[in-house]
Amino acid sequence: MKREIARNLLEIGAVFLRPEEPFIWASGIKSPIYCDNRLILTAPHVRNTVEQAIADTVKAEYPEAEALFGTSTAGIAHAAIAAHILNMPMGYVRGSSKDHGRNNRIEGRLEPGQKVVVIEDLISTAGSAVEVAEALRDAGAQVLGIVSIFTYGMAKGLKRLEEAGVRNVSLTDFDTIVDEAFSQGRIDADGVNDLKKFIIENGR
Repeated sequence: MKREIARNLLEIGAVFLRPEEPFIWASGIKSPIYCDNRLILTAPHVRNTVEQAIADTVKAEYPEAEALFGTSTAGIAHAAIAAHILNMPMGYVRGSSKDHGRNNRIEGRLEPGQKVVVIEDLISTAGSAVEVAEALRDAGAQVLGIVSIFTYGMAKGLKRLEEAGVRNVSLTDFDTIVDEAFSQGRIDADGVNDLKKFIIENGR
């Protein structure tokens, strides 16, 4: 599955590889790779594969799950589609509470003690995913874990997840995408070295 999802993301141009001109993340980290999983939504053949893989992963890894909750905003659509496949309730968690209406942060009905899985598009430093898990816990949910489409496998993210007691299962990962990109001739050996150096420098 990891290899298939990696091929799909590369095929639709959702993975940008720029070892020579790094992207700057919101955290200030300079990265030679950028993964835009929003593009999955506009590629139906890949979307079908990814959403089915999310649903299958929820069933296999979190069989007790009773509802899916997406992260705002990138995880919302993926949570909705996977929940439809699974015939399961779905909601999402805002980045912050609304300043009007019911002042909700959690949208959708959440029952006390409900066993939920968080759906995230990617894991880098894991800050947003952990924050969502903690918001759901504070609201009375039992957070079984996370299913994400892609993970960088960065040490900071892994440490945050461990400290929060949150398990993440990703459909594909940094190493698989780099290996697949190299096998397709999208990057050369020097590019592979630059990409893997980035991960090492960020605590792999």
